[in-house]
Amino acid sequence: MPPRRAKSRREPPPPTTAPPRLAPRARGPSAAGGGPLSDVIVDRPRVLLVGINPGLRSGATRHHFAGRGNPFWRLLHAARLVPELLTPEEDERLAEFGLALTNICPRVTRTAAELTAKEMALGRRSLGRKIETLRPWVVAFVGLSVYQVFFGLKKSGGAGPKPERIAGARVFVVPNPSGLNASYPGFADKLVWYDALRAFVDDALPSERR
Repeated sequence: MPPRRAKSRREPPPPTTAPPRLAPRARGPSAAGGGPLSDVIVDRPRVLLVGINPGLRSGATRHHFAGRGNPFWRLLHAARLVPELLTPEEDERLAEFGLALTNICPRVTRTAAELTAKEMALGRRSLGRKIETLRPWVVAFVGLSVYQVFFGLKKSGGAGPKPERIAGARVFVVPNPSGLNASYPGFADKLVWYDALRAFVDDALPSERR
């Protein structure tokens, strides 16, 4: 009988420098609808990106902006907010590039309309505390409705820079990247505002952080 061929062992990749203060991400089977996502955290981020809450796909995979066809990660790369194209599974790597990421509400839903007023109020207070702790240079709300929720506004005034400050951080609004966003339907319609965010961040940062 010929000898059995030994199974090849794949060598692990070389270690890389760990990004600072990444929050641990829980893994394991998710409940129906998915589970809460961990924030991506870094000290004194260039930008804190704020979504409203995770969708079903993000809840199931435990990764941010994981919806099939969602262009969020392509927009960040195309706007040169990150130097390489990341996947949802690489969301923690945002910290390598000085970006943090969170949601106002942690509960996974099919649509944000399922969130309650109590959840929104708790989320606003929680986000305010995070901003005071992290001290980002810029808070970028990902979606006009997220900005309205946080400040209790009936109208957003559209995407772009905003006059408010939060614990010293400047405020900007980019369109929700979802393909269901009728106000900004195409990739180019959204990208112009992500490009504007990059320029806004460059202006907000001290020269040594650009």
